[in-house]
Amino acid sequence: MNRNEVDQILTKMLDAYENVSDLNFTVGRPPQVEADGKLVPVSVHPEIDDLTPYQTETFALNLINNDRRLLNILISTGSCDLSYALPGKARFRVNIFSQSGGHYSIVLRRLETKVPTIKDLNLPEVFYQVAKEKNGIIFVTGATGTGKSTSLASILDEINSTIPVHIISLEDPIEYQHPQKKATFNQRELGADFSDFPNGLRAALRQAPKVIQVGEMRDRETVEIGLRAAETGHLVLTTIHTVDAGKTINRIIGMFDIEEEKQLRIRLADSIKWVISQRLLPKVGGGRVAAFEILGAGLRVKDIILNGEVEGKTYYDVMDQGAHYGMITFDAYIINLFKQGLISEDTAKAYASRKSIVNRGVDAVKSARGEKTTDISGLEIDHSYLRKKNPY
Repeated sequence: MNRNEVDQILTKMLDAYENVSDLNFTVGRPPQVEADGKLVPVSVHPEIDDLTPYQTETFALNLINNDRRLLNILISTGSCDLSYALPGKARFRVNIFSQSGGHYSIVLRRLETKVPTIKDLNLPEVFYQVAKEKNGIIFVTGATGTGKSTSLASILDEINSTIPVHIISLEDPIEYQHPQKKATFNQRELGADFSDFPNGLRAALRQAPKVIQVGEMRDRETVEIGLRAAETGHLVLTTIHTVDAGKTINRIIGMFDIEEEKQLRIRLADSIKWVISQRLLPKVGGGRVAAFEILGAGLRVKDIILNGEVEGKTYYDVMDQGAHYGMITFDAYIINLFKQGLISEDTAKAYASRKSIVNRGVDAVKSARGEKTTDISGLEIDHSYLRKKNPY
């Protein structure tokens, strides 16, 4: 198998279905694509029924393309990340990893060629406000594959289009290639342009940016330097793998030692501007739709960061009561998606953070539509029972 054959297979897989987001090569399975959140097999030529260890390894080596650094990382750590371009067709973020005693698997995440805008993605209006921040730190959170990088790219595009500032991004790998607009945009890729995120972030502080994007806050050292950048007047935008806004703050605090907690809470309270969490939900009729949870900094949030959550004073309570400031909980957003007919009742309940709240919200929507809210029927008063209890 040579590089031309690899490109032909990738092209065939991309064209097999609409809305292909990932390509998957695993030993013992045929080539597969993920379309609308579902993994499905694809027929390629020459025909491959089940991939062999030799085929996946050969495929991986073609993608690595004799890069010794990537080979060393793959052998020493068991996985490596890279980018790959299919000329005139698509770009991919690639992860190659070993499994089952040395067999290699490959996942290619398709990257969009056009940088998305807030309007294109139909994101909440508060995203425009987020893009106007001048300093501090903004977290975009969620599980892998929920669109964090896409949402972050749209915020950076808004800054790029409206403010003449220097933007530096540190990425692994570069996903969206931002054109030069009103801002000056420098994109750096892990491995090719800097050795690791802490070193790249330290260097960025000497490169006179006003805005710094950090692909992911993976460890304590990166968080520490990111906070330092936010405290010195920079706007830092980054992602982290957490399920909601409150857990984002708690996870960051958990990265540090107990004796550092008090000082860290003070720094976070002064630095955090927004925490935006997102999930992708199955959409009625096919496809997926994003649901958001948005926490903005304010006096109540600062107090909770400093002193911790207590009954009646939680991040959830602040978001639930902060709609006027652009804040919203996942549950409120999910109920609104159900109200618009974009998701089913089962989906709304399955993705809820607090099921009781979503259940009540769904029932309220159904009641307003004139639909039944329960399957219980045929109830009536037993008058004979009442007469027996009180014959007078």
